[in-house]
Parts: sequence; structure tokens; C-alpha cells
Amino acid sequence: MRAHHASAARALDVRTEQGSEFWGWAGRTLGAPARTAAGEPAWLRLVAAPEDKASGKLWDGALDAQHAFGDLDGHRPALLGVHDAFDDTTAYRAELSARVEEPVLSDDPVLQHELQLPDTWWEDLAGTLEKVAAVDTGRVAVRQQYMDRAIPQFLGIPAPAVTRWTTAHADLHWANLTGSPLQALDWEGWGQAPEGFDCATLYAYTLLRSDTAARVRAAFPVLGSPAGLAAEATVCAQLLQTVDRGDNLILADRLRDWSDELRRR
Repeated sequence: MRAHHASAARALDVRTEQGSEFWGWAGRTLGAPARTAAGEPAWLRLVAAPEDKASGKLWDGALDAQHAFGDLDGHRPALLGVHDAFDDTTAYRAELSARVEEPVLSDDPVLQHELQLPDTWWEDLAGTLEKVAAVDTGRVAVRQQYMDRAIPQFLGIPAPAVTRWTTAHADLHWANLTGSPLQALDWEGWGQAPEGFDCATLYAYTLLRSDTAARVRAAFPVLGSPAGLAAEATVCAQLLQTVDRGDNLILADRLRDWSDELRRR
């Protein structure tokens, strides 16, 4: 991976900075800070996959997001360049993005501490998600077939009817958000989802912190409304499924409380 990362840096005419590499899950990705030929700060991320799987929603997510959203008025790091390479049966995609200097709000997707964010931050987030929701796309983040199967299995109720499908970031948690200025990171899986899906996802990852969870609900009135029920049930089912697999165990009790509330609505 390091050799291919260095090769991608040469192809994209950037110089990587030493001592700050970041490895993703199972060594599938490698990122590092870089400088463009003009000296601008950037981030070079390399992802590897078997050649026969180097296509589709996740593989093209960042590139598709750049075409669809640009930099979202400064709230999404712009994609500056892409370089593809192949080695035997493995494909490599290098994505060069504008560097985000502001740290993320949490090292873990699950919020472990209360946050005191200004009203302007919440307004920026709401406005950004509205712009994302309005984009027309054929990409799909949540499928009706999944909802029809998972919601009865994990919540014990039929899948609520979706009143409106909108475009979602689809992985909106605290490790993918920065403070001031607000930036939303990691756009691999974006696509169509039930209205309110991003808000419900952020709320789910805030369940351990009641004050911030209440602030999420205040910022996004779709939560708790009939229009948002399908999204909330879907997110709750998704995370209960991860608990069933041994992940996100810290959220288990709160997710079950949430599922009880959703069953009563």
C-alpha cells in the first residue's frame, strides 16, 4: 500500500508529508497529508479492492459526490484529482482532496461527551443537509427490500411507509463532522434514503449523551414526526443489527429504548 500510495502521489504531482499516515479498516485504505505543486494543503487517500469489485456505489462515491455537490459552499472537502492503478488482481484508487485542518468532533462515531456547539453550527448543518437532500441521483443508500426485512426483524413492527425519498450522506456521525468551520467527511455511501435518514443517524450515535441528543432533535423536527418514522426505524434496525453482530454494544440498551418508543408511535 505504501508503494502504491507513493506512486499515486507522483502521478498526481503532490508531495506527501511524513509521520501522519492514517490506515483504514483492515488496511483497505491509506491516507496522508500532502502538498500540491502549488503548495496547497491536501489529503491523499488510497483505497484498494479486488479488481472485480472496483466499481459501484462505494468505489465511485467520492467522485460522484464531487460531480453532484462540489464543495457544498465550503462544507465538504473538494475532490481535486483521482488516479487509478492496477497490480495483478488488485485495483487501487487514489483520491486527492482539499485538506481539512479542523479536527473531527469525536474520535468514535458514538459520541462519548456532550458537545456545546453554537446555533450557527446547527444552522449550517441543517442547511447543508437540505442542499444534499435536494440533489437528484440514481444512487441508492437504503433499499426498500432491506427495510421490509430488517425493521420487522429488529423492531417487531412492519416497515413504516416512506412518505418521501431524498438524497442522504448516509454515514452522518460525529467522527465524520468537524466543528467550526463545519465539514462533512467520507462520502462513499451517499444516495437515496427515507426522508430524515441523516438526522436519524446522527441522533442514533448521540444516544449516550442526552443533552446533545435533545439538541439534535430540536435542530431536526423531522425526528419524532410521521414523515421521519421510516428513517428512524431504519436507522434503529441497522444499528440493532450491528449489535447483534457484536458491534456498537455500548449503544445496545439505548437502541432498545428507542425501538420501544418507535413501536408506540
